[in-house]
Order: sequence, then C-alpha cells, then structure tokens
Amino acid sequence: MSDIVKIRGVKSGLQLSFAKGADFDEVQANLLEKLETGSNFFIRGTTVYMQKGVFSDEQNEALRRMFHRHGMLVSMEFKQPNFSAAPRTAPTPYPAPAQSTAPAFQPKPQENSGKMTVINKTIRGGQEVRTDSSVMICGNVNPGAQVIAGGSVDIRGTCRGLVHAGFYGDETAFVVADKLMPTQIRIANVIARSPDNVKEAGMAERASIKNGYIVFEPIMR
Repeated sequence: MSDIVKIRGVKSGLQLSFAKGADFDEVQANLLEKLETGSNFFIRGTTVYMQKGVFSDEQNEALRRMFHRHGMLVSMEFKQPNFSAAPRTAPTPYPAPAQSTAPAFQPKPQENSGKMTVINKTIRGGQEVRTDSSVMICGNVNPGAQVIAGGSVDIRGTCRGLVHAGFYGDETAFVVADKLMPTQIRIANVIARSPDNVKEAGMAERASIKNGYIVFEPIMR
C-alpha cells in the first residue's frame, strides 16, 4: 500500500499524513522502508511533523525514536495539511523547508553568478558536481549523483539525481532538463521532489520558484 504515508514539504521541514484506517504497524513499516532505502525526502537534520491524536503516546514515541536513529527531529506542533491532488495540466507546486540540508558552502559574493561551467559527461551515482557559477551538463545526472550550483542548472539529458540550484540563496535560479525526474530538487532554500505525472515525449521541463513554491513546467528547447 504505497499511500500509507504521504509526505509534504513545508517551510520548516516535512509533514506526514497517514492513510485513513492504516494501523500503526503498517505506518511504522512503511516509514522504516522509506528511511532504510535512502528516500531523499528524509535527510539528516530535517524536522518531521506528525498529526496529534492519530496514535498513542507510546506509539508516537516509537516513531520518534525511529526518526532520531536516522538523525531527524519529530514535532507534533503543526496543522495537518490538505493533500488534494493538483491537476496534471497545471504546474505542480511544492512548498519546502526554509533551511537547506545540502552540504554547506560558506556564503560567497555573487561574482560568479553570470558565469557558466560546462561539463561534457554523465554524472554517475556517487559523483558530485559543485560550482559557484551556473552549470550546463551535457549528459545525464544519474540516481545517487548530486549537482550543487550557485546559479542555474541546465541538464542536456535526463536528471534522476539530486540538484540544488541557487545555492547561495538566489531565488531567480532555475533547473532545466530534457527529462526532469530528480529524487530531490532545491532552489535557494526551497525544496521539492519531482511530480509523479507522466512526462510528455520530447518536452523538456523547467523548475523555478513562483510565489514561494517550486513549480515544474514543460518548455520547448
């Protein structure tokens, strides 16, 4: 049952919602699977919000200990979100934590914001690209790979890794790929995951911040 636990990014962390009628053992098993398979939503240092009154104090404490073992904090002090689905024809918004948990750079002047680094190869799982400037990758970004840029990221291929554009807080930065299916995407201090809707053949996609949310929109190259 894949929807036992639903996850939504908020400005201070992640909110969890549980399927109606799901029992504690199902929820705990589903969360443990996500944690142990390295879901890129669950990153060390993230605060996880759970709804009050769903489980007993003892069960909540068991979940709290499980998250703590994976380096995350748990709080019950947040309003339950509405997980109504957005229309597939419209850009899909994703709110996100205000603090980035990507590998930290020290803030630097934006002297490289107008520059472009070009990489002519595929970035494979376990590899990482870091640059103060924007970056164009002529190849794929595979699962398990990371791209962290001070400016925008343009991927002339398929993106299935983690991408962080505008690392120093540039909310005008964007991410473009021929196929944009990242495990996680960040622009400045906003975080999201790729929407699950089917990608149109031949359509590239652009992710950018609009009204405090990351939206994904098809574009023509």
